[in-house]
Amino acid sequence: MRYKLFGNHTGLRVSEFALGTGNFGTGWGYGSTQDVAKQIFDGYVEAGGNFIDTSDSYQFGQSESMIGEFVASERDNFVLATKYSHGASATPGLSVVGNSRKSMIQAVEASLRRLKTDRIDLLWVHMSDEMTPIEEIVRGLDDLVRAGKIIYTGFSNFAAWRIASGATIASMRGWTPVAGLQTEYSLVERSAERELLPMARGFGLGTVGWSPLGGGLLTGKYRKGEEGRATGLGAVIQHENSAQRTAIIDEVLAIAAELETTPSQVGIAWVAAKNVMPIIGPKTLEQFHDNIAATSLVLTNEHVERLDKVSAMPLGAPHELLANTRTRQRLAGGKLDLLDLSSAPLI
Repeated sequence: MRYKLFGNHTGLRVSEFALGTGNFGTGWGYGSTQDVAKQIFDGYVEAGGNFIDTSDSYQFGQSESMIGEFVASERDNFVLATKYSHGASATPGLSVVGNSRKSMIQAVEASLRRLKTDRIDLLWVHMSDEMTPIEEIVRGLDDLVRAGKIIYTGFSNFAAWRIASGATIASMRGWTPVAGLQTEYSLVERSAERELLPMARGFGLGTVGWSPLGGGLLTGKYRKGEEGRATGLGAVIQHENSAQRTAIIDEVLAIAAELETTPSQVGIAWVAAKNVMPIIGPKTLEQFHDNIAATSLVLTNEHVERLDKVSAMPLGAPHELLANTRTRQRLAGGKLDLLDLSSAPLI
């Protein structure tokens, strides 16, 4: 396992793969028992992992409670990340969900108790409620940092413009900087490339990608009749519902055969090759061993290009217009080939 600095606004050192613990527990009727979860956790630690990703809502709080027990003896050696917004019960009340400062503070206090710790290393705002002003959110996060309850902050499943607005407000007012972005990202879900990933590079955010295997789609297992999340969670997250997705899975399987590895490792390694830290979320020990082995897989440029090509998507307006050679030449006064451009992200 190698390690990376988490973005440009922290000195936080995290392992190259985060361990997602949404499957730790059985509260959803689908997941891992505590014994299996502990084996997965121990295997991750043995491999050198230190970046644990959970949420108050995972398995209705069971995931956090398990993690609290697992990290207790070596708490300081882990980067513990959790989320708030969904609540920790099957039927949460109106005042305990959403992004408000009230919900945030209540959720953090409850998470600290379940995690058996005095601080959360990274608090993600789990998902936009489309109601709470971004200023309220970033101010609430800053208050919690100043109170010593959390150390770093990040946004998950928010529109790029809202994260950019929050990061700008925090910077202008001297509040805790936004440190990270979490988003779905895989060969079958690349829409983050339109706005989210360029925004994250421009603002120097540490970026992690959830569901790097498209909910298991890229493993090819659903073609074999396996059910997995299809029945366990009521959804596969992504489906083989287009000719392109069929071609993507075919290419992943072909490259896996060429490299004598597994489709899972190819899919995860592609995400890592895009400078996005994959969050692996195994349910079984077998899945964990398969996923973690992707740390040793380095795809060649040819393999990355093949995967890029088969999974390419239209970036849409205004990106395609701005990338057009004629447009670029016009804006460069006809000297595009003579113009030395900055390699730094443009903001």
